[in-house]
Amino acid sequence: MSRTRPGPQIEMTPDGQFIEPPRPPLATRVLVYAVLVAFVAGGLVLAGLLVSAAIALVPIALVAAGIAYAAWRWRLWQLARGAGRRGRQIWRP
Repeated sequence: MSRTRPGPQIEMTPDGQFIEPPRPPLATRVLVYAVLVAFVAGGLVLAGLLVSAAIALVPIALVAAGIAYAAWRWRLWQLARGAGRRGRQIWRP
């Protein structure tokens, strides 16, 4: 051990039993459980908000996919129309 810091202090009774620390007051225990419940409730609220946001984005994604599919089909139609003049065949699904 160094000289600047005292060694560990062990709280023991004369007969060799360790002294247990006193229980925290009732108000402290209630506060700890209240904080834990608040964190769990906050996590559930956050999870609910994330799920609802994901569900709200599903119709937007479906509309975007529909627009992309329509644009792709339009482009295929334009290519097929132009290729008909030149005699080439274009693959069509």
